Amino acid sequence: MLHLSVIDLKILLCFGFAAGITFFLIPSIVVMANMKSLVAEPNTRTSHNSSVPNLGGIAIFIGFVISYLLFLNTASFQNFQYIFAALLLVFFIGFKDDITAIDPGKKFFGQIVAAWIVISFGGMRFTSLHGFFGIDQMSLPLSYLVTFIAIIGITNCFNLMDGIDGLSAGLGIIASITFGAWFYYIGDYDWAILAVGLAGSLASFGYFNVFGNKNKIFMGDTGSLSLGFVIALIAIHFNEKNTDPAAYYFIRSAPAVSIGILFIPIFDTLRVFLTRLVNRGSPFLPDKTHIHHYLLELGFSHIQSTLILIGAGLFFIFFSYLFKDQSVFLLLVLLLTLGSIATILTISCVHRKEKKRLLEHHQPDEQPGE
Repeated sequence: MLHLSVIDLKILLCFGFAAGITFFLIPSIVVMANMKSLVAEPNTRTSHNSSVPNLGGIAIFIGFVISYLLFLNTASFQNFQYIFAALLLVFFIGFKDDITAIDPGKKFFGQIVAAWIVISFGGMRFTSLHGFFGIDQMSLPLSYLVTFIAIIGITNCFNLMDGIDGLSAGLGIIASITFGAWFYYIGDYDWAILAVGLAGSLASFGYFNVFGNKNKIFMGDTGSLSLGFVIALIAIHFNEKNTDPAAYYFIRSAPAVSIGILFIPIFDTLRVFLTRLVNRGSPFLPDKTHIHHYLLELGFSHIQSTLILIGAGLFFIFFSYLFKDQSVFLLLVLLLTLGSIATILTISCVHRKEKKRLLEHHQPDEQPGE
């Protein structure tokens, strides 16, 4: 007979409540968004062909927040109020952008303020590089700089990956479940509950995003920015739990492992930004050069492309954990090598397909025999 502890029950209930609340809210949000014309219209960059409500992030946020407020022990959760305040700020930045569009500079500034709240008031920051570049304990300025880059970078990685059905939600689910399972294993139940609550909300949203017909919805910036921000904080906490080599759960290459868990959004965003800079373009101007765009060009559907990238994400998670006792530098090199090879092969297939199409298009018609 299965015996569940109080913690096990709280984790399961947190997931269930988050999923249930989000599932219940989305149909009403779809109706409201359609009535008020709060929808994402198709254009040359989008991969959808009709107007779709883009306020799914509201349901994700409410489901996630209510569930972890119900089941999280806020008294023992250090500096909880600052994390919550910063998350609220990120939520409203995304919400305003979905409603009226916000100036990119103001949007970026808001993210900086949110990061500053959790770093300065909440005390959430990287303190060690685990020997990367010969650095263990970081100076305070370096600690602040690395943490700012990580929070804002990861937040926007998930925002930029929100390009096809189910992708950001799917990557968020596997990341939060992976981190949450590790927190549960080491007895850090508050963070396990937080991670599982996020996964529950994303699971219900993903159902409507991928399989919804009448109630199809996108998460919008409200959802993708909030998702990326929470995942960034979870990754920071994961690294800070691995600063004591004497701990039985110590992971030597924790920074590289956390990058491995988030490898698909981080690597693809860095690749796209570097490619734009090399081509002397703005790294912030949107285009269709993300890996999911290439998969669509190869003929894969939205769901097939999403499943391929989620499968790749699971592979990198397994690979990172397999080599968790190696140095941070070595594991990063291995991850970057595998990611580069996979991306080069994918883009090469797209170029071959395009070349073949052009040759067929310009091939002269056969002259009939006399």
